[in-house]
Amino acid sequence: MSAAILVSLGAAGSATAQEGTARFVIVAFENTGSYGQGTEVFQALGLGVAAMLARAIDRHPGADVIERHQRGAAGGDPGPGAPKRVDAAGAAQIGRAAGAHYTVTGSFADFYGKFRIIARLVDAKKGAIVKVISNDDPKLQDRAQLASIIQAVGERITSAAGLSPYPDGSAPPPIPTDAITAYSRGLLHDSRGESARASEFYQSALSAFPPFDEARAALGQLRGR
Repeated sequence: MSAAILVSLGAAGSATAQEGTARFVIVAFENTGSYGQGTEVFQALGLGVAAMLARAIDRHPGADVIERHQRGAAGGDPGPGAPKRVDAAGAAQIGRAAGAHYTVTGSFADFYGKFRIIARLVDAKKGAIVKVISNDDPKLQDRAQLASIIQAVGERITSAAGLSPYPDGSAPPPIPTDAITAYSRGLLHDSRGESARASEFYQSALSAFPPFDEARAALGQLRGR
């Protein structure tokens, strides 16, 4: 992508931030080759990484993440049970259908504990990639740092969208990787309609990290059906 296009898209993002809330849609992430854990764990993390990234972005006072129940499966969204690669055109279609300014899609790879995330911020109106963002710092690639990795990627996404830095002291306490993994597996079983298994994993996530609001909310929604 040329520098001119990057400058143009960056300016558009800044205007969005100044005029009001920047709206984001987060699409399930693709596993591009992971080793060292079971297949189900990696299937689940495609959902969990996206969900935790949505959490990180939504904490920004100038950002609003459109929840899945608000947008349905509009615009070709591959859905929570099928985290496949989504190109820029498909991502833009999802964003436009949901009324979002940006779609975030991407992939992850876990090579025996070395964890990399590659996120693509797509301008929903122009159908172009604004920026590709990754945890390229070797000091932030340990699976045990998953919450911090996701937070760092989220902060870089909001910056690329033209939003101001997060307020000082706004970072939440890091969620243990075991809790994120259990929550992710809950999402996977939930997406398959396997309520009992989903409930078990949501409860495991809460046992590992009691203040895990997303796991608590997911468990409450599951029990309310």
